Amino acid sequence: MVKEAKYKMSEERLQELKDELLYLQTVREKEVAQQIKEARSFGDLSENSEYDEAKTEQGKLYSKIAEIKKLIDNAEIFKASEKTDIVSIGSRVTVKDMELGAESTYVIVGSQEADPIQSRISDDSPFGKGLLDRKKGDVVEVEAPAGILKFKILKID
Repeated sequence: MVKEAKYKMSEERLQELKDELLYLQTVREKEVAQQIKEARSFGDLSENSEYDEAKTEQGKLYSKIAEIKKLIDNAEIFKASEKTDIVSIGSRVTVKDMELGAESTYVIVGSQEADPIQSRISDDSPFGKGLLDRKKGDVVEVEAPAGILKFKILKID
């Protein structure tokens, strides 16, 4: 039997998924069922584009519900470490790009919460993996398409 992958996430993200699942299974499912009912009333189903569209929407909905259930069932909740001397999931890390001299701050999160635009970096990303278990003052080398990038850890919160 194949072991399901675990999805690291915060308690807040798990609750967001549960809320979304509830919405999809109650409100959205009823809306799609109503669309199908209305489309059926238009007559011949073989040439009924509204019916085809509604059935496609239903398929997407059920697929999304299954995906969210899988995430919930395989969620691995992490708690932000109380330690601020080692980078872990939940840490806010300030780094300095050794080449450019620019400083940036990132939060290390599980893959389900990653949002690079909001400086939320996945622990599964090359950068996130490079930062994990490191200490203030460490220089981290990250392999990127542009080559090896070096960052110095300035602060861990």
